[in-house]
Amino acid sequence: MAQLTEAMKDFIKDNLAWVATVSPDGVPDLGPKMSMFALDDEHLAYHERTAGQTYRNLENGSPLVVAFVNFEQKKGYRFRGEVILHTDDAVYDEQVRLAKERGTKVPACVPVMTIDTIEDLSAGAHAGKTIAKD
Repeated sequence: MAQLTEAMKDFIKDNLAWVATVSPDGVPDLGPKMSMFALDDEHLAYHERTAGQTYRNLENGSPLVVAFVNFEQKKGYRFRGEVILHTDDAVYDEQVRLAKERGTKVPACVPVMTIDTIEDLSAGAHAGKTIAKD
């Protein structure tokens, strides 16, 4: 597994995530996920609140790509990896508890990505380069 640095975790905390999936028919889907967070050094997760197209694509085995970019800093990261959908286990229960505590909508699911690739999305010579790969 690729490892998040503390700087990456801080960046994730302070910037909006955009996720991409693909349907079984090959139709891409892209959307923001305001609840994305670093679960630990090797996993990203979010609260799937709408259970819309992104969720259906993940249910059907779509890969997940997550990108964070800060326009002012001209810096960003792209993460790739396998996803497990949590709907009835300790991971899900903890995130439901946190959602209730924060007064946010209870998630239908908590997708958790095991990060296998981290890529640089910063402007300049390193744009698109792999930072870490499992």
